[in-house]
Amino acid sequence: MILNQISVFLENKAGKLSEFIRLLADNQIDLQALSIAESQDYGILRIIVDRPEATAALLREREWPCSVTPVLAVLVPDSPGSLTHIFSVLADHGVSLAYSYAFLSRTAGQACVVLRVDDNASAEALLRDAGAI
Repeated sequence: MILNQISVFLENKAGKLSEFIRLLADNQIDLQALSIAESQDYGILRIIVDRPEATAALLREREWPCSVTPVLAVLVPDSPGSLTHIFSVLADHGVSLAYSYAFLSRTAGQACVVLRVDDNASAEALLRDAGAI
């Protein structure tokens, strides 16, 4: 499925992540997944939330630099080697992967893998046709 991911630029400073997470909680926003890529001065926090449009509007209102990006999320069995088929299918079809992260699903025995590819719909169709999802 295609989801809207929010990328937020956070200053790499003690307390900034806590401040951000508190803002979400105070506004009843359900944080469903997150990934942080850091650099010397800033981190890129990538999140999946229950209300991405409202969250992005709140962040912009509070002057938190952010962007919304459609990403592909796929469910896989929570077992060793389950990602092999997905990444093999993408590689075999020349699909470039910018980044990926995973988290446990609310469905028992399943994990959710977020994929950032150039064409979400095509990648999803490839994975479906190959029986990977």
